[in-house]
Amino acid sequence: MTEATTLLTGLGMGESARWHGGELYFADWIAGTISALDSAGNVRRVASVPTFPIAFDWLPDGRMTVVSGADATVLLEVPNAGLVPVADLRGISEFPWNEIAVHPSGNVYVNGIGYDYSGEPADNGVIAVIRTDGTIEKVADGLAFPNGMLVSEDGSTLVVAESNAGRLTSFQVRDDGGLEPGQLWAGVAGSAPDGICWDGTGGIWFAEVPGERCVRVDQGGTVLDTVELEQGCFSCAAGGDDGGLLFMMTAQWPEVMDPAAEHTGRVMAQRVR
Repeated sequence: MTEATTLLTGLGMGESARWHGGELYFADWIAGTISALDSAGNVRRVASVPTFPIAFDWLPDGRMTVVSGADATVLLEVPNAGLVPVADLRGISEFPWNEIAVHPSGNVYVNGIGYDYSGEPADNGVIAVIRTDGTIEKVADGLAFPNGMLVSEDGSTLVVAESNAGRLTSFQVRDDGGLEPGQLWAGVAGSAPDGICWDGTGGIWFAEVPGERCVRVDQGGTVLDTVELEQGCFSCAAGGDDGGLLFMMTAQWPEVMDPAAEHTGRVMAQRVR
């Protein structure tokens, strides 16, 4: 396997890597922005977001949905108006909201960590669904810092990384958008999985901050590949023309959490297949 290449430097805290429409989209939590990086190395700013965490995905009609985490608000891209609030999640949890994943039906899943970042860790994380009719419902709870989240291509399964439990947990998606009780998808004991992405063959890559690496596992937890890095890895996305490039958002940890610290965030890429 070749070594990782640095594509971009000088980010505050790069997160939420997404491959979409031939570009790598990512958020900078310190700058409060969403940007896109094309294959020629050009960066364009897509949107500004009031508060972090910042995560985003796209509805089936192509519009972007964004989590403004500390505001407990989901924003929707509206032509000629930018991002406008469409859902308030404070009725479910007033703690920070984190990741988002759109179902093929157009239903939107958002998870929240269940406690303040400065507080004692607790297994109070939740997942909410925002249905296409606008109704909002809590569909899972008791999670140990839910983080990266994915929906399978056929819409049957939602997978979430539980950072404080060292596991990836899967939920079968009901026809009404609800979730069946969670099941272990992969145990990754000793790791703190953060952002996740499908590997294109049924496995999952997970980013890890303290381990400074990105790891690919199959369902069951067998480690298939590992990319060692020099910084904490917060998020990853499989992309490129053939899906064989792994893009990784990295930065020095824990210095990255200080807005006044040097901007060490990078976009890294490595060919993995």
